[in-house]
Amino acid sequence: MENMLLWLIFFTPGWTLIDGSEMERDFTWHLRKLPRIVSERTFHLTSPTFEADAKMVVNTVCGIECQKELPTPSLSELEDYLSYETVFENGTRTLTRVKVQDLVFEPTQNTTKGASVRRKRQVYGTDSRFSILDKRFLTNFPFSTAVKLSTGCSGILISPQHVLTAAHCVHDGKDYVKGSKKLRVGLLKMRNKSGGKKRRGSKRSRRETSGGDQREGTREHLQDRVKSGRRRKQSGRGQRPSFRWTRVKNTHIPKGWARGGMGDAALDYDYALLELKRAHKKKYMELGISPTIKKMPGGMIHFSGFDNDRADQLVYRFCSVSDESNDLLYQYCDAESGSTGSGVYLRLKDPDKKNWKRKIIAVYSGHQWVDVHGVQKDYNVAVRITPLKYAQICLWIHGNDANCAYG
Repeated sequence: MENMLLWLIFFTPGWTLIDGSEMERDFTWHLRKLPRIVSERTFHLTSPTFEADAKMVVNTVCGIECQKELPTPSLSELEDYLSYETVFENGTRTLTRVKVQDLVFEPTQNTTKGASVRRKRQVYGTDSRFSILDKRFLTNFPFSTAVKLSTGCSGILISPQHVLTAAHCVHDGKDYVKGSKKLRVGLLKMRNKSGGKKRRGSKRSRRETSGGDQREGTREHLQDRVKSGRRRKQSGRGQRPSFRWTRVKNTHIPKGWARGGMGDAALDYDYALLELKRAHKKKYMELGISPTIKKMPGGMIHFSGFDNDRADQLVYRFCSVSDESNDLLYQYCDAESGSTGSGVYLRLKDPDKKNWKRKIIAVYSGHQWVDVHGVQKDYNVAVRITPLKYAQICLWIHGNDANCAYG
């Protein structure tokens, strides 16, 4: 039954999941011109101590109503937040200052219609998560893009050599977390439950050893062949995932998060990019700019990660977004620790084609306490990929802004 539901979710156009009162809309990926982020100067910093504990919750988060009262950040403030640290596998560290060009300030996006009291929103009521156990799903796109970090978080493949994750998975805002100096990324692969290897040999040699099957052509022999075929067909369900671990070559984190001793980390910048030491051959998921809730089919988002309460299982969920601000999505997706850093994605139409395409539009940051009308409430929060963040991540991937004009 669970497999049937997954088939319906992934092979039904997004608009058909919306209730009958809403007709098909223009749910399309639209290319737009991006602001330019240009590397200005790079400084060498002292090596970090790598002694921080992985921190999943920011102490104080300015919520939706709070953000409405904040002044629009100046260009110099944005350039400071978007400047970034790079830590390398040998433990050295640099700071790169950037300039922002061709930026068009946009009005605040806020669809909140009044805040109500929320109860804790990690897993509530009926657990709506799906454990992906069937090989037909687990080893294929989009589930195969999910990765596991050695620090205990999740991430998502966004190029042949890059992983997008949450910044708090490697840095607590003041220092890099324990284990991040030798950070590794686990890519999904399959293994048999028995853990052993199949013995190989030619059909002829096996027949000669056993003297041949004396029942060949009999009814009993045909029944055995049918049973054997069924076992092979179900073999994908008899396997469990394991990981092929790859070292991380370097890690990029925006200064909006890596504040050092200069103030609290900003949840708006809880994202990081990891460059793998060797490229993978899996299909990855492209970046997309986060649309408003009204432009998401059914207002729904999707993401998959490795929740700690389901050991070695990839867990998928989808849910509706409740509220949004310029940089954050507030939602009630069931999730546990371990899933933070997962790539949040949508499925929209390609502008020049009739097919639907998945793109990453946010990074799942986790359960956070948020200020709403002066009262602390709790939500599950995702950091949106804005045009500026898209341009920054694109710069990290390509090393220059030449390929980052549109997104």
